[in-house]
Amino acid sequence: MRLYDVFLTFFVVIDPVGLLPLFGALTQNATPEYRRRMAIKGVLIAGGILFFFALSGFALLRVLGIGLAAFRIAGGILLFLLAIDMVFARHSGLRSTTRRETEEAQERADISVFPLAIPLLAGPGALTSLLLMVSAAHGDMIEVGLLLAILTLVLAIALLVLLASVRILALVGETGANVVTRLLGVLLTALAVQYVLTGVRVGLLNHP
Repeated sequence: MRLYDVFLTFFVVIDPVGLLPLFGALTQNATPEYRRRMAIKGVLIAGGILFFFALSGFALLRVLGIGLAAFRIAGGILLFLLAIDMVFARHSGLRSTTRRETEEAQERADISVFPLAIPLLAGPGALTSLLLMVSAAHGDMIEVGLLLAILTLVLAIALLVLLASVRILALVGETGANVVTRLLGVLLTALAVQYVLTGVRVGLLNHP
């Protein structure tokens, strides 16, 4: 996979622009210092979760007896559902928090772990995409290192977006953020279908 494709995939599934309305709602009437602290802490925690999953995900799959072909198909289906949410700008429990979870989070003093790090930043889509791309590296540590470097870049962009959330929302509004999310969702749809096709092809070739 080309580095540009890796960057685009991470950017789409983490969706920093789509986080703007959610982060704005969770930090409504909060002080700038609180928003800054939650943004930095949330991104750092999400990065730790994603890096840990990248390095230990395969061991978990082996323990569970799950083959890569099956994981590609399942991951493709999951990403397809995520893409549908993005295209229709829906807020389901797959790519964001549910209404009751959001209400609960607003009552918390610290939103950095839940819901900011999980599931908004390090959600099912990001974890699945990361493991699929690491598997495509076939153990090449240089390529894995590049993947993690690009992931770090996307997380840094997400942090900058969250830190500037008030100004960006004032400029583009929630509608503008949803338009960008819809466009990214269309790209993710095609990527999800490709994951499923690859999983089916590999599964058939390795079928005894």
